[in-house]
Amino acid sequence: MTQAKIRKIVTSVEETHLEIGREISPPTRRAAAVAVIANPFAGVYQEDLEELMAIGEELGGLLGQKCVEALGIEPSQAESYGKAAMVGENGELEHAAAILHPRLGKPLRAAVEEGAALVPSSKKMGSMGQPLDVPLGHKDAAYVRSHFDGMEVRINDAPRANEIMVAIAVTDSGRPLPRVGGLKAEDAEGEDGLR
Repeated sequence: MTQAKIRKIVTSVEETHLEIGREISPPTRRAAAVAVIANPFAGVYQEDLEELMAIGEELGGLLGQKCVEALGIEPSQAESYGKAAMVGENGELEHAAAILHPRLGKPLRAAVEEGAALVPSSKKMGSMGQPLDVPLGHKDAAYVRSHFDGMEVRINDAPRANEIMVAIAVTDSGRPLPRVGGLKAEDAEGEDGLR
């Protein structure tokens, strides 16, 4: 049974083929899936945010799968992930936290086949058309600097005052032309979520 009242889902894929005149082969790719949902607690204070936590659990798997499908990869080929939420003006920041933190991670990790690292996250209050940055990090090893990144999402008519915009981003690679050192993705062990 669907918990979230979803008005729309927007999925996009970004491919970078050239960076500062250099060819990127294969191109780096990142996908975002964004759900615009009704905020069940818009305009009222609610102590128990269980309903939003259940919505987060539902959206973690749904949006994670949409990203993997949009990239056309196997779940094991996903390299980075991130999550973010923007709450419309009649909600509160804690509504975004309830969606993103207690339960969204487990189904997202299943959608990308594991994921030992914490899922980078961002939350904010916002209005229609405002950009939302989804932070990205390597799914198994947080110290992989080549995968410190972000993806901007924006929907012209969301979030409305009584809505929440929930975004997941997944990549099949790190940044184009990474060269700031640190742990390389191919050397990551992924056992402790750090290295």
